[in-house]
Amino acid sequence: MTYEESVLRLQAIVSELEGDRLPLAQALALFEEGVARLREATAALSDADTRVQQLVESIDGSLVVADQRS
Repeated sequence: MTYEESVLRLQAIVSELEGDRLPLAQALALFEEGVARLREATAALSDADTRVQQLVESIDGSLVVADQRS
């Protein structure tokens, strides 16, 4: 699932949980799915952040991947 899909599904889960018509077992299952989707989205953001931090602008303005051994 992509980051965007995870966020959309999280929004749908929150909407469902905000209602008061769900049986407890279904609400718990949705909550568990929400936690999984949140972890996926957080991991995707962390990966993107790492990639962005690896880019370094050189003197001529071009972007290069930074050497991670430093």
